[in-house]
Amino acid sequence: MKFQMSKKKAKIGRNNPCPCGSGLKYKKCCLRKGKAPPKTFESTRHFYYRQYKIRLKGKEDIEGIRQAGRLVLDTLDLVESEIKPGMTTDNINTLVHEFTVKNGAKPAPLRYRGFPKSTCVSVNEVICHGIPGDRVLNDGDIVNVDVTSVLKGYFADANKTFFVGTPGPNARKIVEISRDSMKAGIKMVRPGNTIGDIGWAIQKSAEGRGASVVREFVGHGIGFQFHEAPQVPHYGKRGDGIPLVPGMVFTIEPMINLGKKDLYLLKDKWTAVTKDGSLSAQFEQTVLVTEDGFESLTPYV
Repeated sequence: MKFQMSKKKAKIGRNNPCPCGSGLKYKKCCLRKGKAPPKTFESTRHFYYRQYKIRLKGKEDIEGIRQAGRLVLDTLDLVESEIKPGMTTDNINTLVHEFTVKNGAKPAPLRYRGFPKSTCVSVNEVICHGIPGDRVLNDGDIVNVDVTSVLKGYFADANKTFFVGTPGPNARKIVEISRDSMKAGIKMVRPGNTIGDIGWAIQKSAEGRGASVVREFVGHGIGFQFHEAPQVPHYGKRGDGIPLVPGMVFTIEPMINLGKKDLYLLKDKWTAVTKDGSLSAQFEQTVLVTEDGFESLTPYV
């Protein structure tokens, strides 16, 4: 599940708190001294929360998110094994809900901001936030299932787009492009790169193959809460945005349309669909920035 894009951008300035943790403004501390502030984990954690409201995760937190991530993947594997023509999207919701609860966790989407179900199920032209109901899956459909589990207080989030029965060439194309664009974004995750590098790689991958990237919804920080800072757009420019540092945990979840990027919301105020009726697909993983790169906390190929 994803955040709606905010237009507000965070910036570092001379009057911001110094990253060294001294309590002074940057211009009156390390900037004046002409030296770089120390980069210990604790000083960085302190600075990133004050500057961006980003909560970096320590070892214990990461292990908690990793365990929640394993449950998310097990849930998606169960759904994949059961999907077939004739199922309703509500049948999928039941599978997700019962399996999550059985394993001692909670489905984060249920009643989140009024969302009525335990998972988002988005079919064909539905971009995201499809509400499970009586829609029947047909042979040749594509269906995205978005699972977020809360296990022992930690959140993890992932989704996949599945084929229902035998897919046609357009279905195969958009699913492949979507998966590859997510992978391109994940490969950009390492200390020293920025949020903008991730969006740039995704946009280049998708648009280079004739598809379009949805702008209105973005990835997001996760772990202690369902949605945290930072927002992670799936388009952008190299070098723009917040620098990545170890301990950051966020989702990368590009929504890719076979046609144009434009969308509209249905009357339920949740379900986003392509304006031109074209197919849309999505893949998502929860990613940790490590000392020398990244680790997916919801890993799949």
